[in-house]
Amino acid sequence: MTRAITLPHARIERKIFLIRGKKVILDNHLAALYDVKTKALNQAVRRNIKRFPADFMFRLNNREMKIWSLYMATSNLRSQIVTSSYGGRRYHAYAFTEQGVAMLSSVLNSERAIQVNIQIMRTFTKLREMLATHRELKEKIEKLEKRYDKQFRIIFDVIKKLLAVEEKPKQSIGFRLT
Repeated sequence: MTRAITLPHARIERKIFLIRGKKVILDNHLAALYDVKTKALNQAVRRNIKRFPADFMFRLNNREMKIWSLYMATSNLRSQIVTSSYGGRRYHAYAFTEQGVAMLSSVLNSERAIQVNIQIMRTFTKLREMLATHRELKEKIEKLEKRYDKQFRIIFDVIKKLLAVEEKPKQSIGFRLT
């Protein structure tokens, strides 16, 4: 019987970034989670490239790679960058969307890859549920605000301020390209 692998959701969440308006995980982070070399993961992807259309996976462009390199150099994640013997990456990183990560389970056949994929899918689902819950709560408050005018204006203002404070920490996940 194989031993179950458990990764904390927080560890996976830290590897999810917003690039081109999509939540993605980069190839070197996936390789670290799967406990394989980035080169091996990318070779498996290239051998099965038909399984990864543009909405499943894309390559970072020059600008994105420069921003990513600067981000990595200033963070404590620097040791996770996979480098070539020439120094630095020789190819631009792949960014995998949620569907691309799901497709990786059909390409990588190891037991660890299957278990890690399940945990990554659960983390993506958890993030989606948190965003939906937050949106629903905001919509309900707006409906109540329309129904009850001046009587509850002060209460609604306080609730809005509380919600605004909660949004600030959520912006720390990933980086945005402008």
